[in-house]
Amino acid sequence: MPEVDLRFAQLDDVPAIMELIRELAEYERLAHQVVATEEILRASLFGERPYAEAVLALAEGEPVGFALFFHNYSTFLGKPGIYLEDLFVRPHARGLGIGKRLMAHVAGIALERGCGRFEWAVLDWNEPSIAFYEKLGARAQTDWTVMRLSGEALKDVSRAQNL
Repeated sequence: MPEVDLRFAQLDDVPAIMELIRELAEYERLAHQVVATEEILRASLFGERPYAEAVLALAEGEPVGFALFFHNYSTFLGKPGIYLEDLFVRPHARGLGIGKRLMAHVAGIALERGCGRFEWAVLDWNEPSIAFYEKLGARAQTDWTVMRLSGEALKDVSRAQNL
């Protein structure tokens, strides 16, 4: 079994992160939605105001997985939380406990930072991931529906503030 190290991503890791994002999008059948570029990631992760953080899993120096997350906030708890945007382990590295280690690592970050929650979304059809998360003790929040504004709808709503 290869030695696996986890560490926060660094600026030099942006090409590897972009590659992992593309592989995740292929797995999720959403490759057509990827418009991010290395330049966008550099600015988003390492720019003047970083919006997210990433942890890389490296097996013998090779990036084999990542977790990308950002802070949110719960008004009910009065505490920050962590939202896991992406978790991905390359197929050849699955079954080695890397996904569980990444989840544990981000959960530890949440506790260190005083967060009250660690949340994420999973595609309804992704039964292997759902089973993995449930085995960790996560429970689906079936009483909430995710809503999204993007593209023209986001622009239209934004214009409403000028009325």
